[in-house]
Order: sequence, then structure tokens, then C-alpha cells
Amino acid sequence: MKLLNLGVNHHTAPIDIRESVAVAPEVLRDALLDLRAYLKGTNAASSPEVAILSTCNRMEIYCAANDLDYTDNHLEAKAIDWLVAQKNMHHHELKPYIYSAKENLAVKHAFRVGCGLDSMVLGETQILGQMKQAVQHADEVGTLGSYLKPLFNKTFSIAKAVRGNTKIGSQSVSMASAAVRLSERIFGDIGNSKVLFIGAGEMISLCANHFATRKPKQITISNRTLDKGHELAAVFTQQGIATEVFALQDLPSQLHQFDIVVSCTASSLPIIGMGMIKTALKARNRRPMVLIDLAVPRDVEPEIKSIRDIYLYSVDDLGEVVQAGQESRLQAVTEAESIIDQGVSEFYESLERRTVVPIIQSLQESTEQFKQIELEKARRRLAKGDDPMDVMATMAQALANKLMHAPIHALKTSPANELDDFKKIIASMYGQK
Repeated sequence: MKLLNLGVNHHTAPIDIRESVAVAPEVLRDALLDLRAYLKGTNAASSPEVAILSTCNRMEIYCAANDLDYTDNHLEAKAIDWLVAQKNMHHHELKPYIYSAKENLAVKHAFRVGCGLDSMVLGETQILGQMKQAVQHADEVGTLGSYLKPLFNKTFSIAKAVRGNTKIGSQSVSMASAAVRLSERIFGDIGNSKVLFIGAGEMISLCANHFATRKPKQITISNRTLDKGHELAAVFTQQGIATEVFALQDLPSQLHQFDIVVSCTASSLPIIGMGMIKTALKARNRRPMVLIDLAVPRDVEPEIKSIRDIYLYSVDDLGEVVQAGQESRLQAVTEAESIIDQGVSEFYESLERRTVVPIIQSLQESTEQFKQIELEKARRRLAKGDDPMDVMATMAQALANKLMHAPIHALKTSPANELDDFKKIIASMYGQK
């Protein structure tokens, strides 16, 4: 099998490129089926496996295909063509930002992603949950198979080992805590600030929890689904923080109330535009606002950053803050990389072991046939009244002869250039030196 990983991430591409290739959750399943069909082309015998991982910091494609169906670069070229075509881009616009890895390097990349070593926040755990969701979607639509499924299962196993045996996640400077730090640069103590969270997913929940430790004046949740908003707000009500919830459609009339706005939705288009911000600033008498946009594609139009009294930060801006806390975990990275390298070797060893399964099954079927034949002979002799000990001895000798026939025949008939190998294998099988 050929294994390929390619995509763009925060290391290789700015946020405007990443958002241009992002795959929205509501179209992910269709994208998986379309990608597999595109890679398959007109080859009816081909059955490539695919998975897509799309987060705020990366969009990656994982492919596995029979090496008889694709030349070395054919699979990669087709995957890039699909990505470019899907996003109505030209090759020269996207290709400079694409990275790719094949075979064992692709396996290692998957492991590093799952362990958080390739994340903007070194050692963060959110990516593992996102990867599990991506695998679940691919499995549900049937685009995983006997290669990618074991790969991702091993990825999750390696991530658990790294988490349990290193300090990669200790002293983590998260995106959520970075958002608090940037807000405090503008307002100092945010105890008198009203904070609005747009969305109610995992990232918003993490951010809201970090802000809650500073005891802001009010925490408000705006979400398309009010039930999820109320569920999140209840956590902070129990902490004695004033909370409110309103529907996302009411955002334009409510926005001016808030000093800090943190947004992370799955919207494919910005939900906060220039006009909305100008109206909000006017109602605030130009009191400053901090906007923290954690979404990719972005929730806030980037041009808003040019407005005076608006402090807009994207995930890349937060990443710069995060980098300052990475040094303390460099030793843990070395330990994690060692676990990952061992995992790559184990993965390929498991693939090699899978190739002997048909041979083992064939051996078992042959020996079962031998057994049944000799048992039937023994039954007939016993029915005639022959001596049981003689019958058993004859049956044992016959089975031994049948089982020894194949290795003896191989030794006698093997070509001269293969004889030494046969001798070593057979000697090892029977415990001889």
C-alpha cells in the first residue's frame, strides 16, 4: 500500500490560506466520498482509503491506496488536484503552502499530530479529540479500511503513551490562557469587563473557563442553539458570575454591550462585519473593544483590525503569545519523539505480521485435512477390532510424515542460492543451531 498525508497548517500557511481550504463539518462527509471517487477515477478495481482532518490550524488529507494502482507521485498529484479544484484555486496559489509526507514519514506525522507535537500549543489535547472525530466521520461513510484504520488506532495508542509517560502537557500555555493575557494587555484587570462568547463548542468552553477565573463582571453566551448556550452559562452562574444568553441572530443589537468578544463558530462566512463593529463602537462612545477570533474560517472580517479602538486578534496572533511558554517542555518533546519513533516501527511490524495471516490460515486448513484423513483411517481400523495402541502409533507416524513432507521437500529441491536461507529457517523452527 502507498500511504500519503498532505495539507496545510499553521507552520506552512497564513490564516487566509488555511481558511480558504477548510472543510466545514456539514460538508465533510460529502467531501470524503468525493475525494475517494476522485482518487479512484476510472479504475474500477481501485479502492483508496481517505480521511480529512480540518481544524483551525490545519487541513490535512490522509490517503492509502494499492501501490499497483498508482505510481510514486500519482496519488499525491491527484490529491492536490482535488484540493485545488474543490476550493476554486489555482495550483500556484496553494502549492507553495502544501506539505506532504509518504509511507513511514506519513505515519510519523500522524503520530506527532495526535500527540500535539505539531500543534500551535505544544502538547495540547484538543487535536486528539478532533482527530478522533475525523476518523469517526470517515469510518461512518466507509472511507477507512485495513490500512488507515489501524494507523489511526495506533495514533491514539501512541498519544496515550506520550501523555502518560512524558510531561508534554505540563505548564501548558493554551490558546485560552493566551486570549486572557491579550485582553489584560488592553484592560488590565478584567474584573469590570463584560465578556461575550460566540459559540458553545469545546474551544469556547475552554476560553470561558479561563476568563471565569478572573471573575469578569458578566459572561454572556451567544449561540445558534440556545439550549447549548444555557448549558454552558449555567457553569458560570454556579460560580457566582452574572450570566446571560441570547440567540446569535440578536448579535447586531447586543454587541455594543461587551468589552471583550471571543468567537469560535463553524460558520463558513464572517459573522461580525465592518458595519456591525462601527455601529457598536458608536453606541459605546468609542470605548475600546477586544475581539478574539479563534475560528478558521474567520468569524470576524480581518479589515476590522484597522479601526481605531478595536483590538482584533486571530489564532495566529495568539500563537505568538503561546510560543513564549514552550521552552520548559523541550525535554518532554525529546521523550515523546522517542516514543513516536518506536511506534512507527511497531506499526510497520504489525503490517508485516498481517501478511502472514493467509499463510497461517492455509497451514491450519492443511493440517486440519491431514487430521481428518488420519482420524477416519483410525476409526475404520478400530471398528474392525485392530489393537488401539497399534492404531495410535500408525496414526501418529502418518501425521508426522505428512507434516514433515513440506520442509524436507523444500530442503531437497530449493535452488542453491536459497538453500542456506531454508536451512536457517527450518533449523530455527525446530530449535536447532
